[in-house]
Amino acid sequence: MRKVVVSEFVSLDGVMEKPQWTVQFRSKETKQFKFDELKASDALLLGRETYVEFAAAWPNMIEQEGEYGRMMNGYPKYVVSTTLEKVEWNNSSLIKGNITEEISKLKRQPGKDILVFGSCALVQTLMQLDLIDEYRLMVFPVVVGNGKRLFGEGIDKKVLKLAETKTFGSGVVVLTYLPER
Repeated sequence: MRKVVVSEFVSLDGVMEKPQWTVQFRSKETKQFKFDELKASDALLLGRETYVEFAAAWPNMIEQEGEYGRMMNGYPKYVVSTTLEKVEWNNSSLIKGNITEEISKLKRQPGKDILVFGSCALVQTLMQLDLIDEYRLMVFPVVVGNGKRLFGEGIDKKVLKLAETKTFGSGVVVLTYLPER
């Protein structure tokens, strides 16, 4: 069975919104981690806002980003939205119905991991519906102060089990958690 893997850039104070604050910490290590992570998956699950941003940017970055760009543009993309009428980015499909049912179907299909990037509201919904199989939090050594938080107000208590840690020379730490079920 496939896994839904939430992969997020997070500041020390939990902010995930508009992660321009990550730029100063980019390194060969972090880039390789993100490449390996994408290569271990074969589909993206995105919320409306992240989809709109990615669909505007990634088709223009294929040559610049090489294999990573080809994977981002070529992979199937499942977009959860009640407001979008259509999705036009290559290999994109719209999920408007029962999220639990639709994502459970995706997880039962053969394939690799299904990655969720950004998509704060979607991640919070998936969390409440117990549809996340793994959390990968790339924690950056910066306090942002304000912005959307991954674990914001209204989130029910969740107990997570630390499965793995990676530390990069830039001070970035990747914390991988599994939900306790």
